Amino acid sequence: MSNQSNLFIKIIWRLVEIVLVIVVGLSSGLAGSYFGVKYFSSPSSPGSSTETVKTQVIDEQSSVIDVVEKNKQSVVSIVITKNVPVYEQYYSNPFSSDFFGSDWPFTSQKQVGEEEKEVGAGSGFIVSEDGMIVTNKHVVEDESADYTVILENGDKLSAQVLARDPYLDLAVLKVDKHFDQYIKLGDSGDLKVGQSVIAIGYSLGQFEGTVSTGIISGLSRQVTAGDGSGTSEVLDDVIQTDAAINPGNSGGPLLDINGNAIGINVAMAEGAENIGFSIPVNNVKTVVESVKTNGKIVRPYLGVRYVSITSDIQKENNLSVDYGVLITRGEKSTDLAVTPGSPADKAGLQENDIILEIDGQKLTSDVPLQGQIIKHQAGDEVNLRVLSKGSEKDVTVKLESKE
Repeated sequence: MSNQSNLFIKIIWRLVEIVLVIVVGLSSGLAGSYFGVKYFSSPSSPGSSTETVKTQVIDEQSSVIDVVEKNKQSVVSIVITKNVPVYEQYYSNPFSSDFFGSDWPFTSQKQVGEEEKEVGAGSGFIVSEDGMIVTNKHVVEDESADYTVILENGDKLSAQVLARDPYLDLAVLKVDKHFDQYIKLGDSGDLKVGQSVIAIGYSLGQFEGTVSTGIISGLSRQVTAGDGSGTSEVLDDVIQTDAAINPGNSGGPLLDINGNAIGINVAMAEGAENIGFSIPVNNVKTVVESVKTNGKIVRPYLGVRYVSITSDIQKENNLSVDYGVLITRGEKSTDLAVTPGSPADKAGLQENDIILEIDGQKLTSDVPLQGQIIKHQAGDEVNLRVLSKGSEKDVTVKLESKE
């Protein structure tokens, strides 16, 4: 074969190689464009991942709306009314006009009767067909006041206070009406931080049916709740939430995304934003069941006043442990550390003893003493591990009922 023929063949193969490269390149480009459009399209492209995210958000909003629509008619406003004195002003002159050379009137006032007046408001929610309503004890604290329940449709019903809890800020009311729909009590034993929640209540005593949303910010908190009149109490094992809890919301439900009550709103942190607290609904269940069964709240009690031990309390008081509860007196001379005649007194517990465990469960901020006691019934025996005068001992205590 001549050199010219060989050269011609080489040129032909080179052209074929060039054509193949061009074809492969175009094919790759088209394939890349196809998959790029299909899987990496811009947010405005139909079928994009952004549309999926938007659909999820809309579904979550719909769930909140559904929960509110389902439960808002079971949330009530509680108006507190009371007979208050009516005064009338009049002028008096204790001196004769000759003393000053002219009349010298003084303004005084005298009671001329009484009138019924609204003195407060709060929230509550219906928990049974026969008109049982739960709220906070501080909402219905005044035994001389009258309480009116206002339904979502505006109907006003006179309410009777069946029971006020001596330990938790809870109370049970009753109205004479049958309800086809009421709020179901969920389970607060398996709550998770970050879980979505919804609060409904009579915010500021002015805006009924106010809805706020948020998450569970913390569990097993201990707070001192006051009612503004100097009365306060320590609440253990409460739920912290960033859902807005305002005055007037007290007694309203804290709902999960399924519409079940998981708590009852009780307090907010003063001087802070988005820090509210709710009593776990499992505590509410025991109160409601007690009232249904006994017509009153009957709780097991131990009979000690205590403070939960933290690392700060350990250091300040030179304690040997950083957990448990220290049996101690209150601020008043009448606030004894151990109630005379109580189960604790009968078992020999004394001031400055430290209860370390109950039934083998170590007492910490996450496992408060009161939360463990109320799980029992009156008559149950509990085993306490106690640090007394430097030595540990086991103490068996038989719980008694406390109304």
